[in-house]
Amino acid sequence: MLGSSRESLIALQELVASRSADAQFAAAAGDLLSVSALLASDKPLRTAIVDSGTAVADRENLVRDVFSSRIGALALDFVIAAASRRWSSEDDLVEAVEIIGAQVVFAHADAQGVIDQVEEEIFHFGRAVDANPDLQMTLTNPALSGAAKSAVVSDVLAGRAAAGTAQLLVHTAANLRGRRVDAALTALSDIAAAQRQRVVAHVRVAIALTAEQATRMSAVLGRLAGRNVSLNVVIDPSVIGGVSVRLGDEVIDGSIANRLEQARRTLVG
Repeated sequence: MLGSSRESLIALQELVASRSADAQFAAAAGDLLSVSALLASDKPLRTAIVDSGTAVADRENLVRDVFSSRIGALALDFVIAAASRRWSSEDDLVEAVEIIGAQVVFAHADAQGVIDQVEEEIFHFGRAVDANPDLQMTLTNPALSGAAKSAVVSDVLAGRAAAGTAQLLVHTAANLRGRRVDAALTALSDIAAAQRQRVVAHVRVAIALTAEQATRMSAVLGRLAGRNVSLNVVIDPSVIGGVSVRLGDEVIDGSIANRLEQARRTLVG
C-alpha cells in the first residue's frame, strides 16, 4: 500500500491495538476476515465504501446497514473506522480489513502465550505447500471454490494446529485473490512480527545455517532494520551458494545463482 492507504491502515491498526482489552476482541477476528471476504466478492459494495466523493457519514451508514446484523459491535466499529478513511483503491480496503483481522488473531495469540506456536505452524505450512506440488496446485486452482480449498486445508491441519493458525490458514486458502500462496503466508508472518515489534527476514540458503551464522545474520539485519529481527530460513538448492534475504520491502540477493544470472544478462546484452 502507498499514500493515503498506508496512512489509513496505520491508523486502523492503532485503533485495533487500543481495543485489545475489549471482551469481544478475540471474536472480532472471524468477523473481520468474513467482512474482507465479502468485500472482495462484492465490487459495488467496496466501491461505494471507498468513494471519496461520498460523505463520510453516508459511507459509515452504509457499513452499518450492511453489517450491523452480521458481525459483532467491536468488529463493526473497526469496519466503520475503515469506511471513514481514504483508500487509494478498493482492493486496499479489502486488504486492510484482512490485515486487521489477522492482527486480532496474533494479538490474542500473544496474550494467550501461543504466538510462537502460531507463527511456527504458519511457517511450516508454507514449507509443506512448497514441498507438495499437488497441494500447491489445489490451492491455486481457479476452478475450485474457496470452500473446497478451505476444506482441503482443514483436512491437512486435522486438528493438529492452534485455533489461530487454523483460522488464518483456512481463510487464506479461500481468499488468495490472485496472490501466490507463499506471498500470502509471508504477509501473515509480517503481521505477526509487527505484533511483537520486530521484523521477519525471509532467508533462502542452499544449506542450513549454523546457530552461530543465524545469530550473526540476525544481528546484522537488525542493525539494518533498526529493529529486532527473526529469521525464517528456507533451504533452497536453487540458491547454489550464498544467501538471498527479503527484509520488509528490501531484497538482498548475494546468491551465486543471482550472480550467474546477472553475468548471463551482461553477456546477452
